[in-house]
Amino acid sequence: MTTTPEKTDAVDTVTVTIDGIQVSVPKDTLVIRAAEQVGVQIPRFCDHPLLAPVGACRQCLVDVPDAGNGRGFPKPQASCTLPVAEGMVVNTQATSPVADKAQQGIMEFLLINHPLDCPVCDKGGECPLQNQAMSNGRGESRFSAGGGVKRTFPKPINISPQVLLDRERCIVCQRCTRFASEIAGDPFIELVERGAQQQIGIAENAPFLSYFSGNVIQICPVGALTSAEYRFRSRPFDLVSSPAVAEHDACGSAIRVDHRRGKVMRRLSGNDPEVNEEWITDKDRFAFHYATQPDRLTYPQVREDGELRPASWPEAFAVAARGLRAAGSAAVLTGGRLTAEDAYAYSKFARVALGTNDIDFRARPLSAEETSFLAAEVVLRSTATYADLEAAKTVVLVGLEPEDEAGAIFLRLRKAVMHGHTRVLAVAPYATRGLGKLNGHLVRTAPGDEAAAIEGLGDQGVDSTAVILVGERLATAPGALSAAAALAARTGARLAWVPRRAGDRGAVETGCLPNLLPGGRPVADAGARVDAAATWGVDSLPETAGRDADQIVAALAAGEVGGLVVGGVDPDDTSDPAATRAAIEAASFVVALELRETDVTRAADVVFPVAPVSDKAGMFVTWEGRPRPFDAVFANTNSLPDLRILAGIADELAQLGQGSPLGFRTVAEARAQMEEFGPWDGARAAHESVAASPTGGEGLALSTWKLLVDNGSMQDGDKAYAATGRAPVARLSQAAYDAVGPTVTLTGDRGSVTLPAEPADLADGVVWVPANSFGRGVLADLASPGSRVTVKGANQ
Repeated sequence: MTTTPEKTDAVDTVTVTIDGIQVSVPKDTLVIRAAEQVGVQIPRFCDHPLLAPVGACRQCLVDVPDAGNGRGFPKPQASCTLPVAEGMVVNTQATSPVADKAQQGIMEFLLINHPLDCPVCDKGGECPLQNQAMSNGRGESRFSAGGGVKRTFPKPINISPQVLLDRERCIVCQRCTRFASEIAGDPFIELVERGAQQQIGIAENAPFLSYFSGNVIQICPVGALTSAEYRFRSRPFDLVSSPAVAEHDACGSAIRVDHRRGKVMRRLSGNDPEVNEEWITDKDRFAFHYATQPDRLTYPQVREDGELRPASWPEAFAVAARGLRAAGSAAVLTGGRLTAEDAYAYSKFARVALGTNDIDFRARPLSAEETSFLAAEVVLRSTATYADLEAAKTVVLVGLEPEDEAGAIFLRLRKAVMHGHTRVLAVAPYATRGLGKLNGHLVRTAPGDEAAAIEGLGDQGVDSTAVILVGERLATAPGALSAAAALAARTGARLAWVPRRAGDRGAVETGCLPNLLPGGRPVADAGARVDAAATWGVDSLPETAGRDADQIVAALAAGEVGGLVVGGVDPDDTSDPAATRAAIEAASFVVALELRETDVTRAADVVFPVAPVSDKAGMFVTWEGRPRPFDAVFANTNSLPDLRILAGIADELAQLGQGSPLGFRTVAEARAQMEEFGPWDGARAAHESVAASPTGGEGLALSTWKLLVDNGSMQDGDKAYAATGRAPVARLSQAAYDAVGPTVTLTGDRGSVTLPAEPADLADGVVWVPANSFGRGVLADLASPGSRVTVKGANQ
């Protein structure tokens, strides 16, 4: 029998024989991989396809006899480190008594000190050691309890607040240490001691500070590394597993949700080679308790005599419709948690039910330049993928710190850098820890000066082989987005926009912007409006571009807009939190669609409980433009998807003589309508370039972004995960730090904060602080990004 995979001219192949089956595989393929191609599973512990071979556990021993061509070995060989050679003959445990005996001996050796605590071990039931001890081990042990005592250690020890280590279970396969050093770049977990006392440990005063630490729990082949949150909570065979997509960033990472009796017990990484491979951030893994917090909304509420009271769904729909109609004019503000189907519903609801283009998903600092940029350079574009990042010669990061803001991008960039393919340039105020792990080059710039720095990148090797990644916070730097678009056009580099939130790209594609209709149809284009109106079955759509989020807030405060439909917006994230709160108070009628009680729901006239991602189907669109659909994990009748709520309000408005129904009530119906709508094939919107504004003034320029682990409400509920967050500090240039000392008070136009200070390689005149790691956040308690703040030492 001969099995020959498809060959290409570019691949140099060799032919080997494995258990009597001849197979042709690419040169330098490991024997353990070649065996998989003929359907032979060789037992292993240390081997992992995404980690470098190490040959630590020796469980994968095979017999490689001399076939008369000098390719044989006198002793069994580790198949995970042995590359194939032309004419090699390999006999695995399936056909060779020598290999089988060798594997049984290794298994017996591993079990000498391994505790027999499977009934209480978290890995019990899904443990490779347990499984392979049965399939490839001896039926009886020769270890004598009377002749020796198994090695024991105090247990457990904290590798980090979230990761616990039971050292006596460890078989020293080194998967965890290799992941830390090779994949995440956080080599604080390592082998210590030697000989029989060799074990996994951490360096003194160096805790496992990693945003990706949970991956070592998942790839550990025994129960040595466990999660503080999941430990002793459930058995694998009690769980139901459902595939899903992570909702915390725009990366679209595949995850697996394990649940029992309607409750999520844990989340694991899914296997998607094109996106996140087999890795996820700790936020994607541990931050899922937000949906079960005590303040979770479980029924509609309407305001009566100044107080919110429970209401039925039909009553809430009717009250919301009457209130919005009475308000005269209304606007829509949405957040970044929306699925694409929900975003489409908001976009259609604004146009056909409220008759307005006053809609914006950007519950954050924004600019008119960004509005134009999204319409011209982002919608319907798919210019770069994860594979492109891995293959690019140069990747430019502008207004983006991927380790904090897009973990899957960071890991893919690190993989590219480690393989020697890619150079990373970062236009940023200082060299972050993440940039250091990418061996990146810093183009140091102060807030507001990004445009000039971008214009100079053409002299640093940025050409058609490069990828430029711009973050959403670049909207606060005048002229920067225009400069990035111009650089891409001039050099042929690919340009991609990386938002922070999972629903942002889908909101762009579905028209949750004042200047765009779904499918990239410009509001200003008469043909696009006619096309959209025909698809929606209405006579016409509003002709002029609407107000953006900041303008909606101003219009509410001025009384120019009376009603507001708001979904998933935290005022503290907006450009001016105080102004947003004042606008909500000034609105004549507010309808809130929320998951949990917030300042918005407390001020709203009607409150609808919406379903979290675990309770509904939907789709996120990644930064690449890749659709990532998922199914509901649970069926929960206490809340509904946003689109179903909007459909109910639209039906009531239509009965009152205003607007038209949405024409869908389920996710499947909304998705079918989205597909029927399709992309706009007319002329693309043109990007209106904006020149950079001069910077300067008294004080220091404020630079800020959100850390991966911070005070975000979608991270509530897991104390061990929260404890892994990095303490908030103010970073200053060395000269500024020497002048003010280790504790500083920053004062901006919105308040003052006092923080510990650290010196960093910032330019003089710049101070950096995390955006949402203290108080109500920088936007609410200090100032807007790029503005000037004063800095004083504790004794000044």
